[in-house]
Amino acid sequence: MKRALSSALALLAIPAFAAAQQNPMPPAAPPPSAATPQPPAARIPIEEAIRLALQHNHALQAARTTILQNQALETSANLRPNPVLSWDAQFLPIFQPGKFSGDYLDNQAQFDLGLGYTFEIGKKRQHRLQAAKDVTAATRSTVADNERQLVFNVSQQFVAALLAESTVDFTQRDLDSFEKTVDISETRYKAGDMSEGDLLKIKLQMLQFQNDVFAAKLAKVQALASLRQFLGHESAPDNYDVEGDLSYQPVRAGVDDLEALALRTRPDLQAAQRNVTAARSAELLSEANRKRDLGVTFNYSHVAATNTGAFFFNLQLPVFDRNQGEIARTRFVITQSQELASETAQQVLTDVVDAYSALRTSEQIVQLYQGGYVDQAKKSRDISEYAYQRGAASLLDYLDSERTYRTNQLAYRQALATYMTALEQMRQAVGTRTLP
Repeated sequence: MKRALSSALALLAIPAFAAAQQNPMPPAAPPPSAATPQPPAARIPIEEAIRLALQHNHALQAARTTILQNQALETSANLRPNPVLSWDAQFLPIFQPGKFSGDYLDNQAQFDLGLGYTFEIGKKRQHRLQAAKDVTAATRSTVADNERQLVFNVSQQFVAALLAESTVDFTQRDLDSFEKTVDISETRYKAGDMSEGDLLKIKLQMLQFQNDVFAAKLAKVQALASLRQFLGHESAPDNYDVEGDLSYQPVRAGVDDLEALALRTRPDLQAAQRNVTAARSAELLSEANRKRDLGVTFNYSHVAATNTGAFFFNLQLPVFDRNQGEIARTRFVITQSQELASETAQQVLTDVVDAYSALRTSEQIVQLYQGGYVDQAKKSRDISEYAYQRGAASLLDYLDSERTYRTNQLAYRQALATYMTALEQMRQAVGTRTLP
């Protein structure tokens, strides 16, 4: 029975074996490889960021269209009046169709054809064009001031991204260093050189280091997102990063030189001054509009088989309306524009003084850190760490020196970022990125 059963199973296995030979199993899928490495992030320096913002920022692009709109108004202001074509047919026998004949139309009906034109008096077109050009010039300065504000916003956000990046780098290195200390502490605990309470204290202290890393990474993500909004989302890739370092660049110029430079270059002051010019052009235009235009029409008539021509002239007599209200209004606009220009000039000087004071104060703070406080905090931490790892210093002394070092480093980076922001504010106050 056993032999018969074995023979039957062998016969049943033959077809399956043949099918397997004809349709072999597909090769096994290779094991999943490591994640595909992401391309390196595009690194953008500050000048490139400013260029991208000036080229792609949508709010600025919308503001620039106001220049084109005013240029279109210049075209309208320079147009001459259109001629007027008129015609009529009189005495047609509409209700007596039987009288319609060539002889009747030649002798009884009347046909008129006129062409009229308005001659502008007082050079109104030239004054309109000049007033429109002056408005366009003021608009250009206003758009330039929008660019100045955008450059400052980009620079300020760029510095914030640099600060976040520097903080991420420092907190990560500090965490890695502290983890080594935790490992040494565990070794000392196992050897009996440290109590369990001290080991728990140092492990709990690592939570602060981890929180600092997470907070710094979040700040960097937020700073890059805000910066990308100024640059235009389509101009910067998703994984972009900033290129540069927190640094101290001294400014040698005095406040008087910076004030003089600002009065020459600030676009908002230039816009205010050009608004005064535009107001004066509008006043000249209103004076020209006081003069009345001359209307001239030539009329051709055919009546009683006779062709005749006639000229018609019309001129409004300025007895009541001499454009008095508009002339008075534009004169008040001139006064208003002059006062606003004076106020803007004072605001420019105030901005320079404020920015200069902030810059010098930030500079002094940075110099304090660079004068020894940064090195002293690092040296104190290194000594305490060395002594603690060898059992020559208490845990509290080491944690206190580590806390002081971390606070000092973060404050130093913040001081550098504050100085760089104050420097960008100084450039914004002066109206140019090139400081003397």
